[in-house]
Amino acid sequence: MRLLGLGSVIAYRALFNWTTPTVFVGSLLIGPLFQLIFFAYVGRELAVGDDRFYIVGNAVLSVAWTCVFGGVMAIGNERRFGTLGHVLLSPRSRTLIFLGRATPYALNGLFVAAVILTVGALMLGLHIPASAIPLLALCLAVSSVACSFFGLTLGALGLRFRDIWVISNVTTALMVLLTGVNVPADHLPGFLRAVGSALPVTHAAAAARDAAGGAGLATIAPDLLIEAGIGIAYAVLAAVLLRIFEAESRRRASLDTL
Repeated sequence: MRLLGLGSVIAYRALFNWTTPTVFVGSLLIGPLFQLIFFAYVGRELAVGDDRFYIVGNAVLSVAWTCVFGGVMAIGNERRFGTLGHVLLSPRSRTLIFLGRATPYALNGLFVAAVILTVGALMLGLHIPASAIPLLALCLAVSSVACSFFGLTLGALGLRFRDIWVISNVTTALMVLLTGVNVPADHLPGFLRAVGSALPVTHAAAAARDAAGGAGLATIAPDLLIEAGIGIAYAVLAAVLLRIFEAESRRRASLDTL
């Protein structure tokens, strides 16, 4: 528990590039909020979706900026800052060390999403029933965890590829388009819908919209279970990739090449 708790917090403070208050607010609060407003007004102009569609959807999507990039930084910055070798020499389980780092980013993503949802609803006049708040919090929490493990999966690729940031930037851009947050899923071609359904946020956003509309737990449970399953799948994939790339690096010393 000490390794997962204190170790994850220390790594978060050391490796997350946006812990400076000014950069944190600009990157993780102002940016997603302007994105929400932009798509909401585009949706009004084109008569595609309503304010709830964009406000709730983009609030759920905002966890991706923290959790996906955070997961990448949790592993990729170890190599970038030259400290990865010390981690790999630790007698502790490296898989446990890296998977445990998802916790701070998931909590951070939950905070960011709550702020975006609250401010967006106030600015655009969306009324959310008080009874829906616990279910919305549950949707945001599940999405935050799933996105954190997805970020760790991308971060694991940083043990093999030199420039992981290209992959992470392209992936987050695809999440804006393919998760049904800003473009309704039924407007997408079938193969793009299939890609989006395998990404975090897609099912959590659908569940959150239903919850904001007054649906109960029984209605949103299927989407939440799928989102949780996606998060678990990415956690397993991240653990497998970390083990494979760690073993490969010991044979070829590939981590010494930046």
